[in-house]
Amino acid sequence: MGQITPITYKDSGVDIDAGDEMVERIRNSVRRTYSTRVMGPHDAFAGMFRLDYNEKLFKRNYTDPVLVGCTDGVGSKLKVAFMVGDVTTVGIDLVAMNVNDLIVCGAEPLFFLDYLGVGKLEPGRMADIVAGVAEGCVRGDCALLGGETAEMPDFYKPDEFDMAGFAVGVAEMGRVIDGKQIEPGDVVLGLASDGVHSNGYALVRRIVFDRANLKVTDHVEELGETVGAALLRPTRIYVKPVVRVLRKYRVKRPVRGMAHITGGGLEGNVPRCLPAGTGVEIKKGSWPIPPVFDWLARLGPVEEAEMYRVFNMGIGYVMIVRPTFADSIAAQLERDGERVYRIGRVVKSKTQEVRFK
Repeated sequence: MGQITPITYKDSGVDIDAGDEMVERIRNSVRRTYSTRVMGPHDAFAGMFRLDYNEKLFKRNYTDPVLVGCTDGVGSKLKVAFMVGDVTTVGIDLVAMNVNDLIVCGAEPLFFLDYLGVGKLEPGRMADIVAGVAEGCVRGDCALLGGETAEMPDFYKPDEFDMAGFAVGVAEMGRVIDGKQIEPGDVVLGLASDGVHSNGYALVRRIVFDRANLKVTDHVEELGETVGAALLRPTRIYVKPVVRVLRKYRVKRPVRGMAHITGGGLEGNVPRCLPAGTGVEIKKGSWPIPPVFDWLARLGPVEEAEMYRVFNMGIGYVMIVRPTFADSIAAQLERDGERVYRIGRVVKSKTQEVRFK
């Protein structure tokens, strides 16, 4: 009987050395997200974050802190990234989908954790992905405190992966925004999106690649760019301008409700912050719809009602504010680089719904 050759972990598809190399490659990307509130070494078993400290003010940030957490992924937008061969921006999407949700209740993001499940761990490619996550954390003003990369050749194709993110933030108990103060007459401000963001990609891929038989390298005249560029544009992160508005009004409470416009569009997300007895009227035409949505609607074709039910249609975030503060809040957001529109108002309603007019 012949001698059996010893088998290694690498023979089964998992490369420990590649994992170690990846950890070294991402070190600088991760560290650029740190503030002095991050404690401990880069390669510790768990990350540590000092909650109640401000390195500039040297005083307590919160008297009655409430921790806020959320988790989300990028969904099938990853399929487009695989087709384009560019994985440098999906990490921004991953952070955005979490921190934009987190700030809705008035919280500031503190730190972020990521999980990558990969078919084959290629250190350079993984470093590109994590660099995108780190860029998202910089834009979202939070630390990339830790993460996990699992090499699972039996689960994923060698050139594919899945990703999930986890964000933790903090809010002052007395300043949590829960929508309970919203009342008829309040103004609905819409902050512009940067395109499709990270929702509705099952429909997008069905339209663009299955029905229209387009390639990611095809140039679209009406968009002025390739299919891949239009569909991979990262989700806009609203953290810094929104948090600055909330910090400005520490006594008065002009911001009464907020919504991150993700899957379900305006009609599916705005009602989530409305109290009983109220609804919202949205005026179509009060903001410019990005060309990518007109292109998708025509290419499908997709009926207008379905477009509004699936996509953000150019509004990525909503703030419901007291009327007397609407102009000043909009002006502050615009100074911070946002495109802001008065898109509607709160009305009396038996059902918490969005009505378009």
